[in-house]
Amino acid sequence: MRDPVTIFHLSDIHFGIEDNDALDWVKAEIDRHRPDAVAITGDLTLRARRHEFSAAEKWINSIDVPVTIEPGNHDLPGYHLPSRYLRPLGRFEAFRELVERRLEVDGIALVPLNTNVSAQPRLNWSKGWITLRALQDCLAQIDALPSGTRVLVTAHHPLREAGTHGTALTRNGAKALEALARRKVLGVLSGHVHDAFDIMEETPSGPVRMIGAGTLSHRIRSTPASFNELTWDGETLCVIARNMEGVSTHDMMVEEVPEDALPPREEGEPVAPVRHIPRTDPPVE
Repeated sequence: MRDPVTIFHLSDIHFGIEDNDALDWVKAEIDRHRPDAVAITGDLTLRARRHEFSAAEKWINSIDVPVTIEPGNHDLPGYHLPSRYLRPLGRFEAFRELVERRLEVDGIALVPLNTNVSAQPRLNWSKGWITLRALQDCLAQIDALPSGTRVLVTAHHPLREAGTHGTALTRNGAKALEALARRKVLGVLSGHVHDAFDIMEETPSGPVRMIGAGTLSHRIRSTPASFNELTWDGETLCVIARNMEGVSTHDMMVEEVPEDALPPREEGEPVAPVRHIPRTDPPVE
């Protein structure tokens, strides 16, 4: 029987307001368990400042396993528009080869899907937007994989809309989900909303599993700092939300993606209650 593939899924570290205790713990877990890969789904920084990227570079370079990084909306310069338009990923120089890097590990491929744009025709630029070029590039990479390879897509923003009356979380997300459903992807890994989730989204072409990681910063929402541990045994993809507080995966998973991908709550704002996904099987810890 094959050894399971293990992937650590991290997101929203937000160097600049990072949780150093959580990062030390995650690093120790990586060193101890030696996952096959680490996927970081965006928002390495808080304000895309050089010192924040320097801290990110130092921490990521200490990880001695393959790493792939998706940029997040916080990683694009927001304070200098020429840089945002002309070199949106310019601050990633030190580890540019890891950004949107496709990884293949024992029959599993991590394939990037960029959900960021430099500008949008709406006021909230923190939300996701999938361009036709970004989607085509993702699908072309999937289609070029060897037959039988299973795919996990890495993105920053969740792709679905939340609730029938909610605004679109990610523009063209439904189109992307349907295209990914036709290719029978194992799941879409994302972050952005700072709470973990594991949702099966139905599309006209079949279901797509959406898996979100929490934050490793101090800008928590309704759950403590965490990351996801994914294991694939050739038949089943298991997701465990790991955290230092020992909160069970069942209690870490919110039922729905928040209606808007707005910046996390400010200090003093109430914390939303945790909502659970109905499960037919007991949580695995």
